[in-house]
Amino acid sequence: MRRRSPGGGALNTLNTLNTPTPNMHPWFIRRDMPTAKRRLFCFPYAGGNAAAYADWQEKIGPGVEICAVQLPGRATRFCEPASTSMHELVTQVTAAMAGLPPLPFAYFGHSMGALLAFETARYGVARGLPAPGHLFASGCAAPQSRDPSKSRHTLDDDAFIAHLSTYEGTPPAVLAHRELMELVLPTIRADFSLVDTYTYLPGEPIPTPISVLCGTDDPCIRADQYAAWAQETSLSCTTHRFAGNHFFLHTDTDAVIAHLRHTLLD
Repeated sequence: MRRRSPGGGALNTLNTLNTPTPNMHPWFIRRDMPTAKRRLFCFPYAGGNAAAYADWQEKIGPGVEICAVQLPGRATRFCEPASTSMHELVTQVTAAMAGLPPLPFAYFGHSMGALLAFETARYGVARGLPAPGHLFASGCAAPQSRDPSKSRHTLDDDAFIAHLSTYEGTPPAVLAHRELMELVLPTIRADFSLVDTYTYLPGEPIPTPISVLCGTDDPCIRADQYAAWAQETSLSCTTHRFAGNHFFLHTDTDAVIAHLRHTLLD
């Protein structure tokens, strides 16, 4: 029997010690793309980091600048404490975005990342900042339709690791590596806590079109939970299906990238 993942997200990577890439920034991994017409901020799923989008720049081409969000507590920010506050992360990432060279932008978030991207969009709009030109909500139930949390982040270490083994994508050998797990468990717990304690507050729909991306074989989210994203925008909301389970963004990457490129540039 498959378990639901927190906020629709699971852990398909624990590579929290990555080498830096060009144009390193504490909050973002990006490359200057002089011909880019759009910047796409990519928010990670629970347990993931900016490396999930490492090959997207090459795939999407020079017309879109991929700006992968690097949250505290992982990869090059491994020594920083991971946040368990959605509001804290939203305010911090919004401030960091203000320091980048100006460029029309959009948000992509998968699972936990979709919630973070959505709340970042709402936070900016409420404060008179420019709204993202598009929001791609991937592998995530609409925020007002999420199932009740079971506070998985409160489990003891053995139970928590056993619970992680029920999600697709994490090699058993990684979960069995006790020294590695001792290093990464605090960050993973923080991500689970971030989603488990998330509370949706009703608000005005954002003036941003939403594309909902879902896997054809994703067992984590119901069709009605995807459809409810339409309530969060004053503009259009469309649903797009891709081959694969919850982590279709890794198994059907080319189709996902093609959809992003078409939406942002055509």
